[in-house]
Order: sequence, then structure tokens, then C-alpha cells
Amino acid sequence: MRILGIAAMGHDASVTVVDDEQITFAAHAERYSRIKNDPHLNHSLLNDALAGVPPDKIVWYERPTLKRLRMLLSGQPCCYPSLASYLTPFNLTDISVSTVGHHHAHAAAGYYTSPFDEAAILVIDAIGEFDTISLWRGQGTRLTKLWAQYYPHSLGLLYSAFTKRCGLKPNEEEYILMGMAAFGQPCLVEDMRATFLVDDVLPHLTLKCNVHRGIGEWGWWASRFDLAASIQKLTEDYLVHLARWAHFRTGSRNLVLMGGVALNCVANTKIAESDIFQHIWIMPNPGDAGSSLGAIAAWTHRRLDWQTPYLGYDITTVFDYGSALQALRRGEVIGIATGRAEFGPRALGNRSLVCDPRGIDVKDRVNAIKQREEFRPFAPVIKEELAKQYFVMPVKNSPYMQFTAQLLRPDLYPAICHIDGTARVQTLRQDQNAVFYRLLDAFHQTTGCPMLLNTSLNVKGQPLVNSWNDAEQFGRKYEVAIF
Repeated sequence: MRILGIAAMGHDASVTVVDDEQITFAAHAERYSRIKNDPHLNHSLLNDALAGVPPDKIVWYERPTLKRLRMLLSGQPCCYPSLASYLTPFNLTDISVSTVGHHHAHAAAGYYTSPFDEAAILVIDAIGEFDTISLWRGQGTRLTKLWAQYYPHSLGLLYSAFTKRCGLKPNEEEYILMGMAAFGQPCLVEDMRATFLVDDVLPHLTLKCNVHRGIGEWGWWASRFDLAASIQKLTEDYLVHLARWAHFRTGSRNLVLMGGVALNCVANTKIAESDIFQHIWIMPNPGDAGSSLGAIAAWTHRRLDWQTPYLGYDITTVFDYGSALQALRRGEVIGIATGRAEFGPRALGNRSLVCDPRGIDVKDRVNAIKQREEFRPFAPVIKEELAKQYFVMPVKNSPYMQFTAQLLRPDLYPAICHIDGTARVQTLRQDQNAVFYRLLDAFHQTTGCPMLLNTSLNVKGQPLVNSWNDAEQFGRKYEVAIF
């Protein structure tokens, strides 16, 4: 059976195609429309996904009736059309459509792509239909929901409210808030608890007020950095306690983390360092965009053959190793646009800006190209077998940039080191990305530097480059050589 999974009409729309348990395509709508976090499908995306062959089945990533009900009860404007009317312009109306629960899609995306035969699954996001936090147990091919927290009591909404309070864009720039936290002190945690939280027994996180529309000017007396540090610390503390409770409830030593909050790599690291679980799996696209894949997994109740995150648009030009290596050795910042695009928010070597991470001016140069805040560092990519020689790794490997690690010699690699001495590491094996690995290995062999700075091939507020035409336009506009 050929199944099309769809996540749309929320934020960051995506589609996934599964043919007989093989994931053949998965991509974000924004990469095609060039609209950041585009909530809607487009013809170019669907044409690439289906290649002229219609699916046998469509699965939608949430239950529209429950979504409309929650929006009505919360006083939100409800502009959620019927699925039939939404799919009509894409000629998908003659195909059977099923729906699954929002958190069910998250949980299934994580568990059915994981290497585990059994696991505890935690889903933490802003909101689905009504669920905001949920615990599931995976056993074999069975997925069972054990507990849930309901709207408006949401850790994700609270974090987004502080994102807005700090002058950032909620539902998009929470990662900037996480980066800001290292520059502040968590001196407002107790004030936050007293103002916003009911002192419930775990696993409950109950809010005293609905923060969905923000928190006004709360904390006006404090700096943005202290606000960021405090909400980050509150988030980390709750997630570690929640993970401990999940282990107690399920008895499992395997954890699957999903939902938008699973993109908080600092909090993920705190969970890993707590040693509550022996193994942690976070699917590389744990937010709503990943639920186009999760919808299929939830409907089929079958494991998906997860092999790689490189599932999107395919750039077939031949990669010029020699020229790319020479440019890197000259100290240039280069763009890599080759092969299939990454499914998920992180660039992992196929749509990347890379350069030598050494030198005191490197971070400023790359931030200038990307038009980002000057304080923000970049991620390093290093061969998996070398990672422990340069970083204190909280996990055995980190191929998807989901954890932070303490850098042993931050003075040598300032561009990839945050103010707190950590870096969001990408570990790389040859079988994960042979092209990127070969370039990294050649750079190491010829310069003695074991890592490269790796960031996404885009500028702030724009989607990652998708096609070769996008890459050429980027190169011309920002004066970056593209390979």
C-alpha cells in the first residue's frame, strides 16, 4: 500500500510517502514555497512526493473535529476547513482519508522509527487537540497511552509565552531563547513557579492562568537573558522529573522523546546526564512537521524502516570535493547543496554552510552571512569515533544535533563554542552521509582540524535552500561559493 501522510493547517506543513513500510519521501512545504513555517501544502511539494502516482490512502496528523472544539472552547477564531475542501485543489478527494490523534502521531513517529522493542514515550509540545503532555508505552508493535495533561496546562505554551515576552517570535524562535539562557542567571525560577504554576504532584504541570496569548510584561524588572535562563531552568527541572516519573511508571530503560519541546537540546542533555534511561531516541523531526510520518505510523501500527533523514528533494549535481576542500583550507565559508534534503529543522550536511571553526572572527563572519544575532554560536560536525577526544558527550553519539556537549578545548574552536563552554555536536559516520564524511575526513587529514562548523544553508527567517536553483541564488546574493 502507498500511503500519503499529511501535516498541515497548523504550522510547518509537511508530507511523507510510505510504500510498503519504506519511507520514500518526506519534506517540508516551506522548502518549496519559500515561506518560513508555511502551514499549507503546495503543488510543487505534492508533485515531488507523488511523482504522478496517486496514493492508495491518506492519513491526516490530527483529528479536525476535536481541534475545532478546542479552538471554540478556548475562544480562538476557528478557521479550520473540512479536509475534503482543503484537499480538493490538490486532486486528492477521491482517495480514502483517515485521521489520527495529534499526540498519537508524535508518539508513533518516535517509537516506530526507534531501535527499541519496548520504550517509554514522552510527548511534550504546545498543544495538539487537547493534549499538551502525554506518556505512552511501546511494546512490540503496540502503542498504549498511559497518561495525559490537557490544555491550557502546557509547558510548551509557557515556554512560547516567554519567547514572546523576550521579543522573539513564538512557535519559531524558541531555539534563540534557549541560546540566550546561557547569558543570564535563573534568578526568577521561584517567582515563575509562584506566579504561573500550581504545586501539583508529578507528573502534573498545572498553570494558574492561560498563557496561550502571552504573559504581558511579566518580569519587567529583569533582563531578557535572566528571563530566558529562568524559563529554561524551570523547563529542564520539570522534564528531568517527568522522565524519572516515566521510568517509574513504565519500568523501561529506553526513552523516546517527541513533540516540539524535544528540540530543546539543552533540556535533552539534562535528561541524558541524569542516567534515568540507558538509551534515548529522538526522531530527527520531532515537532509537528514530523507528524506527517507519524500519522502513517499511528494508522498502520507498524515499524517504519528508518534509515536516514535525507528524504526530501534530490539535487543530482556531482559534488566537487577538490574545489570544496581547497576553499575550506583557504578559510572560506562555503555552501553544500547536494543529494536529498534533510527531513527536519537541522542541516546535516546536504543543505549546509560549513567552514573551519578555528579563528576568533569566524563566528562573526558566518553570523553576518546568516543575519543572526551576534551572540549565537554554531554547531560542529565531527567523526563519531573522534567525538570523545574533544567533547564530554552525554550520549554515545549524536548524529542529529539533539544534545549539547562540553568542549574540552574551547579556546581552539571558538566559533562552535557557546559562552557556557558547550556545543550542539553532530557526530558523523561514513554510512550516514558518505559525501559529507569524505569532505570532513579530507579536511582533517590536510589541516589537522578534526571538525567543521556546520549550520543551515539559509539566512534568519528563511527556509533552508531546497533546489540547486535556490542554492545558486543564495550563493550570488550572499557571495558564498556553493558546491
